Amino acid sequence: MELKTEKMLAQVEDGIGWVTFNSPERRNAISLEMWEGLATIMEAFQHDGQVRVVVMKGAGDKAFVSGADISEFDSERGSAAQKESYGKVAANANRWLVKLDKPLIAMIQGFCIGGGLATALSADVRFATPDSTFGIPAAKLGLGYEYEGLKRLTELVGSSRAKDIMFSARFMAADEAFHMGLVNRVCEIDELEGAVKDYAALITANAPLTVKAAKAAINEVVKDPSSRDLESISMMIDACFDSDDYKEGRAAFKEKRKPVFKGS
Repeated sequence: MELKTEKMLAQVEDGIGWVTFNSPERRNAISLEMWEGLATIMEAFQHDGQVRVVVMKGAGDKAFVSGADISEFDSERGSAAQKESYGKVAANANRWLVKLDKPLIAMIQGFCIGGGLATALSADVRFATPDSTFGIPAAKLGLGYEYEGLKRLTELVGSSRAKDIMFSARFMAADEAFHMGLVNRVCEIDELEGAVKDYAALITANAPLTVKAAKAAINEVVKDPSSRDLESISMMIDACFDSDDYKEGRAAFKEKRKPVFKGS
């Protein structure tokens, strides 16, 4: 894949698509070019049959993503018109985060702030380390926060905690983030990557069509009832029952061996 920036990295290994925010000197603060690169990577991974799970991480040990690159605010977000242009690029990346029908994991170490936390909330599962720090300091900058980001936050932690996070603009330690449901698991720093790889391996060994259907169904659950597409979910479930993978799963169970799923 051709990326127009060196601040985003992508690689595929053992069925895992790795996305790296690669600006450690700025604690991986997301710039406009990084948003563009993220969209390119997520679109490529969506269509890559070798990729069964996607993992996002930050370069270095200081941050997952420390938020938007504030140094660009004057040049790229200094007015409502610039905000709209910038927002279209960021929205495209976020659309691909949402459109990805494969499991998405956020591997968090250090700062996960503002736009970084919003990006992590797009993941299906979040791993963090004890030194991770979370928060949305929008109220300290005077900027408005987009609806979709707040919707995901509220779905995870509830309206009262979401208001606390937004009103106070305070930072939270990993332990508090875990107990309020922002992260799924907290691992020691030297165990984080291994834990994420082990978890991803569990997923890659499972039937891709089943995992895809489960993700789609759960995503429909959190939608407004009037906008749910239950027919598409039913079709995906039928596809599982009609698949070669289902035959392989039954055969492997009878033969007392591990199944080998191909996603068809």
